[in-house]
Amino acid sequence: MGIAEFFQHLMNGLTLGGIYALIALGYTMVYGILKFINFAHGDILMAGAYIGLFVFDGLRGDAPLGS
Repeated sequence: MGIAEFFQHLMNGLTLGGIYALIALGYTMVYGILKFINFAHGDILMAGAYIGLFVFDGLRGDAPLGS
C-alpha cells in the first residue's frame, strides 16, 4: 500500500466518522431536549444523499445513473 492510498483511506475514514458524529449529535440534541428519540434523522440523511447523488450526476454531464 502506497502513501497516497493510505491517505485516501485516512480521509475516507475521517469523512465517514464525521457523518456518524453529526448523526449522533443530532440524536443527542433531540433526546436531550424532547426526552424521546426521533428516528427521522435517517430519512433526512437518505434524502440528502440521494439529492447529492443526483446533483453530482447531473453536473457530471454523462448518461443518467442506471444507463
